This record gives sequence, C-alpha cells and structure tokens, in this order.
Amino acid sequence: MHSLRWFLAGALTLAVVFGVGGLVFIATQMNGFSTRGEPDILERWTARRLRALAVPSQAKAATNTQPDSAEVLAEARAHWADHCAACPANNGSGDVEMGKHLYPPAPDMRQAETQNLSDGELFVIIQNGIRFTGMPAWGSGSAHDTEDSWKLVRFIRHLPKMTAEEEAAMREMNPKSPDELKEEEEEKDFLNGGEYHEQTEHSHH
Repeated sequence: MHSLRWFLAGALTLAVVFGVGGLVFIATQMNGFSTRGEPDILERWTARRLRALAVPSQAKAATNTQPDSAEVLAEARAHWADHCAACPANNGSGDVEMGKHLYPPAPDMRQAETQNLSDGELFVIIQNGIRFTGMPAWGSGSAHDTEDSWKLVRFIRHLPKMTAEEEAAMREMNPKSPDELKEEEEEKDFLNGGEYHEQTEHSHH
C-alpha cells in the first residue's frame, strides 16, 4: 500500500509537469517567446511561485534592523530615486517605460501583493533578486548593502502613503539622461544671458 501511494504521487507529479509543459508549448507555438503581450495566467502563477521559492522559509521571520525613523526614510527615498526608480517608478506604481516593458511588468508595489509580504521576504528579494524576472540582485554581502536593503524595506512600506511633495523631491534626485542634461545646460545658458553659449562659441575659434 505504501509503495502504491508513492507510485500514484509520482504519476500525479508527472502529469502536472507534462500538463504545464504542454500549455507552455502551445503558448510558445502561438506567440513565440515575445515579451510584447501580457503574461497569461500560467506565467503569472509561475512568477508568483518563483518569488515564493526565492525566499528561504527561515528568512520570512527576519526583523528589520533599521529604525522606523524620518532619517532612515529620507536616506531610503534618496537611494530609491537614484538606483531603483527606473523600473518601479518613484512611487512604486511601475508606471514608467522600463517597468511597463519588463516581462512580467513591474508590479504596483503599493498593492497588497507586495505589502502583504513580510519584511524578511522583501529584504531577501532586494538582496538576491528573482530568477526569470526583471528583479536583479542588489546585495553584495557587505554590511553597508545589508543596511541599505533594510532601509529600502522601510521605504517600500511607506509607498502607499507617499505624498506629492515627496515625489517631486525624488524627481530632482533621479538620474538624468544626456538629453535632459543638455536641456538643463541650455536653460542655464538662457537664464545667464547666453554666457554658456558664447563661451562655447569662443572655444571653437
């Protein structure tokens, strides 16, 4: 009887594996491996499972080592704006070009699917990333990176309560593209009466 149960369990596992494989095969035959479309139910389920598997069970109960203070939040906000916002956006909505074009797209981190994760789960995801998604690993193992990751957990908890003033301040800290830097120089030039432009012209003669 014992061996029969193991046989049935193994058969069921194989059936599930082949069933999932068949669905993936059908999907790829229809759509290829393009990331232009929306992830289907199977892919969303797989992404959630991968996220769950990325966090060791003992890590879920880890306690944040950084205090819930205005100073820690300010540091995390600056770090997020400079290093993270390109994908999840300053406000965590994922509503930016990079975030929308990831596969699967960056989630809205203000919603329950992220906010219901424990601090330990968020920390491990930041440190180790999640395979087969757009979430990279940011932890190097150093004490400094560990502190930064715990501070970012504090910021993620704050996302649903972010104010318009905070978002505006973060936009000033976001990395600038070459076009944006050029535009800033031109604005400075205009406000300074064309001095920058004149100096540039003289340097070419």
